[in-house]
Amino acid sequence: MKFKRGSKKIINAWAFYDWANSAYALVISTAIFPIYYESVTENHHGMVNFLGTQFHNTTLYTYALSFSFLVIAFISPILSGIADYMGNKKRFMQFFCYLGSFSVMSLYFFTGEENLWIGIVFTILASIGFWGSLVFYNAYLPEVAFPEQQDRVSAKGFMLGYFGSVFLLLFNLTMVMNPHWYGIKELTLPSRISFLMVGVWWLGFAQYTFYVLPNNVYNHKPKREFIIEGFKALRAVVIELVYYPQLKRYLIAFFLYSIGVQTTILLSTVYGKRELGLETSNLIITILLVQFVGILGAYIFSRISERFGNLISLKITVIIWAIASYGAFILHRDDPNVYYKFYALGGVLGLVLGAIQTLSRSTYSKLLPDTTENHATYFSFYDVTEKISIVFGTFIFGLAIALTNSMKTSILILSIFFFAGFIVLNFIKKTKYVN
Repeated sequence: MKFKRGSKKIINAWAFYDWANSAYALVISTAIFPIYYESVTENHHGMVNFLGTQFHNTTLYTYALSFSFLVIAFISPILSGIADYMGNKKRFMQFFCYLGSFSVMSLYFFTGEENLWIGIVFTILASIGFWGSLVFYNAYLPEVAFPEQQDRVSAKGFMLGYFGSVFLLLFNLTMVMNPHWYGIKELTLPSRISFLMVGVWWLGFAQYTFYVLPNNVYNHKPKREFIIEGFKALRAVVIELVYYPQLKRYLIAFFLYSIGVQTTILLSTVYGKRELGLETSNLIITILLVQFVGILGAYIFSRISERFGNLISLKITVIIWAIASYGAFILHRDDPNVYYKFYALGGVLGLVLGAIQTLSRSTYSKLLPDTTENHATYFSFYDVTEKISIVFGTFIFGLAIALTNSMKTSILILSIFFFAGFIVLNFIKKTKYVN
């Protein structure tokens, strides 16, 4: 089955993968799993033993995330270079999708400190699977949509992701908060069933995307030396980047503000629970608020970018993130209105959460050289930049907790990175498609 670039059928199939995988991003990365992990490992003042070493439970979790992103940062350029040369992005995307979805299902067997290794190992593998599949998913964007379509197409994917993930999360929450409705008496079972459902959801809905998306768009013919050729393709792109200063500057800016964006997404619920003393119900309300406002925000900023350009839109979102990050820093658990202020911050971040992600992806796609066929290899630099920023951000978060027993310092540092990213964005000049 073959569809033309820019056709509604292929665009919808591409965007539908966001519907499939975003359940992981919301339920596992942001909402239910971090809260569940904190709850089942909070004995002994939050100290846990892993590989013969004592860790603070939150520190161990952030280090596990850092390690998973370090692995992705290391392997994705190699894999994407090979995929471009062999022309089989879809096969790699499928492999990582299956790795991630089955790893999420395996979290069902994580019940507490007695099998902590299951929670940590499969958290790492699920993260590798999710982000590894996105390397190849993002690389499809310039192949399924023309430059003038890419802002809306990118936004469409994120909006589908929001709808799908919220739908599943709401159902999961009925089990977690009202297990008696389902005749469930074991305390950890509702959350563990949620993990199982996320894996099935991700695996099942991804099949439509895999059925429609083309493989080997440019009819590359693999040879026996495909691994060597994959490295050659990667090296060629590294050399080419020297001749695209706007692309290099953008990657620097993206790295700086992504430190704040991705770390906030991954650890906001942990921060709210441990540092601000918020109840699970308050955190869930905030997460849902972020998701619903995020749908509107992705749509609004896709229109703003059409009217005023990608760069101005990105600058607006980065500044809002910086202000919101500093706002989280000055919040205090003794404030009688801390709940409402946290909700307000959630609403503000929701407005720009989807916007900064979709604008970042489409802006990078527009900055790619018109003549390149190595989309996966080029997008690997985008993904590696993001993953290294997450390694850096999550490591800072975990180290700050280990040194100060507080997350306040790391939150302040995140706001500084947002401002630094904004400064670098101002040095990027307008191009044919980016203005």
